[in-house]
Amino acid sequence: MSRWLSLLLLVSAHAYAAPPTEPERMPAERQLVAQFNDVRHSVAGRTSELISTAMGFIGVPYRRGGNSAETGFDCSGFVRAIFDQAKGLALPRRAAEQAAATEIIDKKDLQPGDLVFFNTMRRAFSHVGIYLGDGKFIHAPRSGAQVRVEDMSASYWQRRFNGARRVAQDDVGSPFAATSTQ
Repeated sequence: MSRWLSLLLLVSAHAYAAPPTEPERMPAERQLVAQFNDVRHSVAGRTSELISTAMGFIGVPYRRGGNSAETGFDCSGFVRAIFDQAKGLALPRRAAEQAAATEIIDKKDLQPGDLVFFNTMRRAFSHVGIYLGDGKFIHAPRSGAQVRVEDMSASYWQRRFNGARRVAQDDVGSPFAATSTQ
């Protein structure tokens, strides 16, 4: 990811300099910029699809052990279903397993589509949601509730925040993609 950030900074810095006219631009530079734009649009599209899929399930009731809109979701079943539908990726079934199978990131580096974990049952990684941006996340909260968006700055979530994780694009087809759906 830092490779893409470096590329972004390079392209951004060049954009603020007096741009050369098109004939002066080197072919390699044009190709690099074109590749960067392709990657940027591809990543934005995948994230947008993930978020819009998740938002489409607002209001679905919570059900312990649930993993479908028809029967209801628990937190990890919700996350698993969203990644399966939007990206074709089968994450592990339980929140702690999802945390173990994904890349650790710092809270300040959260991007839409990342996973956020909370200690809601006196054990680490007992709850999971999908980060939406601007300090908000979507999740299936608890019995009697429905899939909804919440603010991570609320004191309840601040006190229980356990960590952030990223599902890498190259995880498709990884060993956890075949995890059973108990």
